Amino acid sequence: MAAQAGKDILLKISDGAPTPVFTTVAGLRARTISLNAKTIDATDGDSTGRWRELLAGAGVRSVAVSGAGVFRDAASGAMVRDSFFAQTARVWRLVIPDFIQLEGPFLVAALEYAGEHDGEAAFALSLASAGAVTFTAI
Repeated sequence: MAAQAGKDILLKISDGAPTPVFTTVAGLRARTISLNAKTIDATDGDSTGRWRELLAGAGVRSVAVSGAGVFRDAASGAMVRDSFFAQTARVWRLVIPDFIQLEGPFLVAALEYAGEHDGEAAFALSLASAGAVTFTAI
């Protein structure tokens, strides 16, 4: 992957239709995508040299996304807000152009609003995966 501008990472939300339409929700100025895997320790008295052994494929995988910026428009802001208050998983798509696309159900775990008196209203968002997330190389 060649170097890219951070602004190229896209965060999109599905409309929930059987054939979903994804809407880019915001002009994110900062974003982080964390892929996590919880491990299961399988070490016992017979472990060579008492080195830790991990049980392959048995841990819990998750994806966490955080971002901050300004909403594109009232409609995309409403989609995120409604998703937060409903606390139902919506399908989100995260795109890092020329690298990967992650897609799956996420809950809005945190939603914050802030603004200076002489600036734009901004928000911060945290998403937590709530099911299987697909990974597609692009």
